[in-house]
Amino acid sequence: MMLLRSIGIPVLLLCSLFVAACANQTVYPVASPDSQPGDRQVLAGEWEYVDGAVVRLVLDEQGNGHYEWKQGRFETQTLIGHTWHGMWFQKENDRDGGFAVEFSQDFSEGEGRWWYSRIGADYAPGQKGGTFHLTRKDSRTSLSDTPPAP
Repeated sequence: MMLLRSIGIPVLLLCSLFVAACANQTVYPVASPDSQPGDRQVLAGEWEYVDGAVVRLVLDEQGNGHYEWKQGRFETQTLIGHTWHGMWFQKENDRDGGFAVEFSQDFSEGEGRWWYSRIGADYAPGQKGGTFHLTRKDSRTSLSDTPPAP
């Protein structure tokens, strides 16, 4: 009986640690819509989203907008300094998730990462997200940025 107790307790502790480690998932911060000291108007306009393919993204003055890929939509949660946090939703393939972008000083481009929050009915998907690059598109493009005529 004493042997069972001396083996049982360490095994129980080891199993508990294993279960806790397996259940541990990466948690990304989600701020409330009330915590938005940045001026979201800096997000308004047309953007080029590059993540393997190039997707056109148009945002309004609140930093919300749509994109054509899988009937997608972006919603801004916070813009604090040069860091933008939000959610993305894709109606066509029934997925959504979050994103974070760190902008350049002039907000002309940014480096971002995205992740899944839900895939169909799975609210704890094991699939990883990825990274992307944003570039602002506007009418002030210089002639040096214009590709030559064919």
